Amino acid sequence: MKKLVFLLALVTLFSCQRTLERPEVLQAGFFTPTSIPMESTFYDFKMKDLDGKEIDFSQYKGKKLLIVNVASKCGYTPQYAALQELNEKYGDKVQVLGFPANNFGGQEPGSNEEIKSFCSENYGVTFPVFEKISVKGFDKHPLYRWLSDEKMNGWNNQEPTWNFCKYLIDEKGELLKFFPSAVTPLDEEILTAIGA
Repeated sequence: MKKLVFLLALVTLFSCQRTLERPEVLQAGFFTPTSIPMESTFYDFKMKDLDGKEIDFSQYKGKKLLIVNVASKCGYTPQYAALQELNEKYGDKVQVLGFPANNFGGQEPGSNEEIKSFCSENYGVTFPVFEKISVKGFDKHPLYRWLSDEKMNGWNNQEPTWNFCKYLIDEKGELLKFFPSAVTPLDEEILTAIGA
């Protein structure tokens, strides 16, 4: 009996390994080669911006960060202007980071190039905007897994409920607050939280 259990365990392990090696499984987002281990910190992430340049999040150590899932065709899209203003006025206190996502109402259908053009032409965005990702669901990006899993970030299980939800990270890379879409970037609640 022990030999049978051991044999079954070996077959299961081999099967899982073969599944993980299948490109279509990786591309579907079920498993990603960039998955971040549970014990990792915010500063362990590396992601590509809209130009395909890899950004190491360790460069943000010592600065507050406002993480926002953005979209081009949403009722909250004008918040891009307020995010840009926040970044310009209070850039010494907080760095805005935008993450385009098409999870809510199909409101970010564009390619990375189209998103970059839209942000620049319509809102003069100069803060970092990253390549389009998924912020919820089975293919949720590891960054948003970290942001919305208390086992990883220490306290929060709230994932984005719509476009333009905001997460505030402190100078040590710890998650401080979650703000829903309706809380605008220049809201007193955010300004107080960043020490403006």
